[in-house]
Formats: sequence, C-alpha cells, structure tokens
Amino acid sequence: MHATRIIAIRHGETAWNVDTRIQGQLDIELNAKGRWQVHRLAKALAREPISAIYSSHLRRAHDTARAISSATGRTLQTHAGLSERGFGVFEGKTFAELEAVWPEQALRWRQRDPLWAPEGGESLTDLRERITRTASELAARHVGEQIVLVAHGGVMDVLYRAATGQELQAPRTWDLGNAAINRLLWTPGGFTLVGWSDTRHLDDDALDETSA
Repeated sequence: MHATRIIAIRHGETAWNVDTRIQGQLDIELNAKGRWQVHRLAKALAREPISAIYSSHLRRAHDTARAISSATGRTLQTHAGLSERGFGVFEGKTFAELEAVWPEQALRWRQRDPLWAPEGGESLTDLRERITRTASELAARHVGEQIVLVAHGGVMDVLYRAATGQELQAPRTWDLGNAAINRLLWTPGGFTLVGWSDTRHLDDDALDETSA
C-alpha cells in the first residue's frame, strides 16, 4: 500500500495559550511549562522510526520540533505551509477582547463560518486547502515511512477533520492539546485517523485551546 505514517504534533504551551490570546502567525515562544512538555515529548518519540521532521517556521513549533530532532537524530526542515491560521486583526487579542471590540465578527468566528475571514486573515476554507495540500505533499515524499509534522492547533484541527470526514462547520468534540501525539495515515486517497491526543507522556496535563 502506498501509505505514509504521520505523527502530528501541536507545539508546547505558551503564555498566550494560558491567557486565551490569539497567536495566529505572531511568533510567540514557549513558556516554562511548554518547554517541560517538549522535553517529555522528545523523550517519548526518541525511539520512533522517523524518516523526516517538518515544522512550521514559527518559534513555538520550531522549538518543539528541534527537541524532537535532537532526540531522534533526524534533520529538521521548516515549511511555511504548516504555519497557524492567519487571524489578521484578531491576532494579539484575547477571546474576551474580541467579544468586546468586534462582537459580530467574533460570532462568525465562533460559528465557524467556513468562508469568513478576519480582516487580513484566512478563512477556514483557505486554511483547509493550505494544510491538506502541504501535508499531502510532504507525506508523498515518504511513502512507506513515518514522518513528524509539528505545527499548531488550527493545523491539528484541519488534519483531524480531513481524516474523519468532519465538515469545517461541525462543532469540535476532540482535543487539540499542547504536545499531544496524534497519529494519521496518508495515502493518495487522503488521510485516515490512527490515534489522537495521546498525552500519557504529559500525565494528561496539556492545556487545550482552539487557536494557537
């Protein structure tokens, strides 16, 4: 079978995750807990048969991927196609601030309108196209092997939906935990879910926020 195994990882925790502040494509670093999570994650993956590691260029993801690279001895490559959803004017705002400043726009965001985008940002439809295209292109380079993709909450959400057939508008009932281990299978026909949100290496204490 022409298949690639994928380990998909959301970056470790940041201070903005704790504050429920939208990071989008702003370059926010890991906090102390995030660095601890990444250390535990790297140890958990150290003996995995990994052929390649690809990461978003944003520091919170890149630092997470770098720890995995050090633990496994595999070269890390960055790919801008794995970056978080662009949130435009929403970036830097907390959930509460969005409700206060742009209540109508915040409602469309919460309702997951697939065609709506914040000013200067991406729609969910655009995000899905970018992420599924990027992940498919990277997976196609490693048929018969296993790769690691390190990215963001919005990226993980797209991959889960692609693997399970969930619509963009469907309410999220699955976790997007920081530094959780998610496993998928890619074939030319698409993505399949193998396992999701394994946080045993973190003692189940990963913070879960929708957008990071």
